[in-house]
Formats: sequence, C-alpha cells, structure tokens
Amino acid sequence: MNPTERRALAGLASLYVFRMLGLFMVLPVLSLYGTEYSGSTPALLGLALGAYGLSQAILQIPLGVLSDRWGRKPVIFLGLGIFALGSVVAALTDSVWGLIAGRILQGAGAIAAATMALAADLTRDENRGKAMAVIGASIGVAFVLAVVLGPLLAGFGGLSAIFWLTALLALCGILLVWRLVPNPQASARRAPQKGDFARLLAQGDVWRLVCGVFFLHLLLTMLFVPLPLQLVDKLHLASEQHWKLYGPLMLGAFVIMLPLMRLAEKRHKVPAAMRLALLGLVFGGVALMPQVEGRWTVLCLGMFFVAFNLLEALLPAQLTRIAPAECRGAATGLYATLQFLGAFVGGSLGGLVFGLGGAGAVATLALGVLVLWALAWWQMRAQQVSLAGS
Repeated sequence: MNPTERRALAGLASLYVFRMLGLFMVLPVLSLYGTEYSGSTPALLGLALGAYGLSQAILQIPLGVLSDRWGRKPVIFLGLGIFALGSVVAALTDSVWGLIAGRILQGAGAIAAATMALAADLTRDENRGKAMAVIGASIGVAFVLAVVLGPLLAGFGGLSAIFWLTALLALCGILLVWRLVPNPQASARRAPQKGDFARLLAQGDVWRLVCGVFFLHLLLTMLFVPLPLQLVDKLHLASEQHWKLYGPLMLGAFVIMLPLMRLAEKRHKVPAAMRLALLGLVFGGVALMPQVEGRWTVLCLGMFFVAFNLLEALLPAQLTRIAPAECRGAATGLYATLQFLGAFVGGSLGGLVFGLGGAGAVATLALGVLVLWALAWWQMRAQQVSLAGS
C-alpha cells in the first residue's frame, strides 16, 4: 500500500474501533445491570440490547446512497454527531424506555456503509481486499476490547459510564476523520445512475454475503442475552470479574483468526473458510446448554469467537470486491442494513425466548438459525458457481 492508502486505512480502522467499541461494551453487561432501570423485564432488556440495530437497519441504505451523492465525510460527521447524542440520552436515563430510546438514537447514526465505501474509494483494486479485511479485523479488535472494558466500566459506574465514554469516542471519531483520513478524488467514483442498485440486487452472491452478516449478528446478540448470567451460574464468576474470562479468550481467538484469514485470502479459499467458520458458530449455542459446564463452556465460547471474528473480516472484503464502484455506498448500505437488522432481531428474539424458556431455549433457537443459514448459503453458493460457469 502507498502512504495515502495506509493513512486512510489507519484512520478508518480506528474509527471502526471507536464506534463499535461503544456498541459492543453493552453486550456483556446489559442483562446484568439493566435490572436497575425502572420497568425492566427480560424482553425489554433484549429489546434495548438490539434496539440500535433497528434504526441502523432503516437508515443504512438511505445514508449509503446519500454518501454516493453528497460525499462520504459529510454523512460520517452527521452520523457520529447523532450517535453521540443518543449515547448522552442513554447515559442520563433511569428508565428502560429511556434506555431503549437512547439506543435507537445511537443507531440512527448509521455510518457503516459510508465508512466502508470511503475505504474502498481510497484504496486501489489490488489492495481493497486487504483494506476490507483490516477493517473487518478492527471490528474484532473492538469486540475484544469491549468485552474486557464493558464489565470494568459497568462495575465502576454502571451502564451510564459506558454511554458517557461512548459519546466521547464518537466526538473523537469526528476529529479523527477530519484530520487524518484523506479526501477521495472526484474521479474515484461516478455519480450513481438509474438502475445501478437494481442490478446490484440481482446478484446472487451479494445476497449470500448480506444474509451471512444478518445471521452472524443475530446470533451474537441473541447469545449475549443469557450468556452473562450463564457465566455467573456455571462458572461462579461475579459480573465485575467477567473481563478476566473475556480478555484472554477473545485475545486468543483473535490471534488464531488472523493466520486463518491470511491463508484463506492467499490460497483463494475464502468460501471454504466461511463454511468452516459457520460450523464453528455452532459452539456458541452449545455453550449455553445446561449440560455443558466448566472448561467446556469456555472452550465452546473460544471456538465461537474465532469463527465470529473470521467472518467479520471476510464478509465485507468479499462484498466490496464484487460491488461496482458507482454504487459501492449502496452495496455497503445493504450489507450494514442486514447486519444491524440481525442485531435487532437477535436481541429482541433472544430476550423474548429467554424470558419464556431460559438459556436452553435460546441455545436451541440459535442452532435452528444456523441450520437456516447453512441452507441459504449452500443454495446461494450453488447459484454463484452456476453463474460463474455460464
């Protein structure tokens, strides 16, 4: 990569870490500390966990398309400002409905599509796969940091401490993009034309990837509804000590994921790596089963996190390879829409099922979701092979 590409990638990967850190820090602690909010129930806490995904899902495509027309940076600045405002609302409330409102407002700062599109604008074709893999990996870094920092901050100042830090990180993100990330050349993309988005939607491999990220984040938020409570019950680990498990576990998973990602890219085995990661996600559901205890729970979680981080890196890299430059913002908007819609459905459904049937019911549902995902992926993969051969 040339210096401009390295500078752009460093700034945008850091932006992803800042923003996703604020969102992920809530995952391991909301079901533990959310009971302090007036009116809270398991179903409403699940809704609060996934609520940001609803507004994200609604606004990703519109803001992605606007970034094709207005430019990437103005949309990113607007989204980060809204995200900071939602964080302040969530930090000040003592009601579960105020918490839900703050999370929805956080999600309205839907900049994932514009950010991925800007990264693609600022990198050459031969380096774009590397750039998207680094950004995907930065989400994994944010997840590692979040599951460590979330319990620590919540133990110090409750959920409010997390939301205040999230607002500060959003403002730092604005400064970062303004000062560090270069502006793309006007020739980096042409104005979108009528029919571009329709042609994008007609590609079966696009749908394979966006369905993948939907199921991935559905599983993540669904599993984190009962998981913190399961760690207390199964491992007798106090909530303020959860970081001692998450930290080494996530660091180890990330270290294992990196060579797998590089090997898949180097040997052109990305589809095979994705199928392997899909199998690894099964262990997330297994970890919640009542029969699985002690070190087996920890081992299952480790395998789940390796698979999650691998898919988080490979999926956006594949999408930006096949999306035309003129509608890359719309393509990444579609991707981010399904990503955050999955988070909303997973949190809401996980909270409802957990309230009705406990962790075992959530585990069974998670395994059922993986079966549906496998069927969808194999069907779409077959379509991709057919198209390639025609």
